[in-house]
Amino acid sequence: MSLRAMLPNAITAAALCSGLTGIRFAIEEQWAYAILAVLLAGILDGIDGRIARLLNAQSRFGAELDSLADSLSFGMAPAIILYMWSLQDLDRFGWFAALAFAICCALRLARFNAQIDVDEQPHKSAGFLTGVPAPVGAGLAFMPFYLWMATDIEAFRDPILLAVWLSLIAILLISNMATLSWMAIRPRRGIRLGLIAFTGLGFAALIQEPWWSLTVISAGYLLLMPYALIKYGSIKRRRAHELDHPTDAAGDVQTDA
Repeated sequence: MSLRAMLPNAITAAALCSGLTGIRFAIEEQWAYAILAVLLAGILDGIDGRIARLLNAQSRFGAELDSLADSLSFGMAPAIILYMWSLQDLDRFGWFAALAFAICCALRLARFNAQIDVDEQPHKSAGFLTGVPAPVGAGLAFMPFYLWMATDIEAFRDPILLAVWLSLIAILLISNMATLSWMAIRPRRGIRLGLIAFTGLGFAALIQEPWWSLTVISAGYLLLMPYALIKYGSIKRRRAHELDHPTDAAGDVQTDA
């Protein structure tokens, strides 16, 4: 295997190390470092696939390694971190919530792998994903922690609240709902400069106020989920209309002779 082909897999391995290092920080009760380690794993996970496509180094091995790393970094690691941070005070039910999240993350990734070679994928063909992606699910699961760090309000560390929240995110991971795919977003030409400026300001906000910024990003994603459902429904209805009313090459509706 050439170095070019190995590079994306090396980044995936780095993401795996980062996610599992989050567990070590949690054992030491360095909660902020634990969460940031998992978020770093999410950034690396977003990079490895793009580099693989850029270098034309995609492989089945890389896809399987990526899913295994994602299951550990975005399923098991967040479950253990949140259990040690709060859920352990809920005794067995807290552990059940952590298990539910880890299992649903693994099921989400298994479904993704099973559909790689499937030709008929309505969500993918329309530019959408099926269910919440694993890295996004991990980021959403940490939302009570972001608020706890930003406000110092102990209510956000309540194990019952966290167990309910974690269970809801677990359901979103394995749901069949259409969710936004960032790769399919094509901004209009007139707003591209503004979008670049907004991205720069967002990066500055992450440096200055990381926990509030992460809260806003998570809330923004949740608010966009109904938009994704509406947009996918519109595309689905348009496709159904085109099937019922096929057009000829000139664009005229065909009729029976």
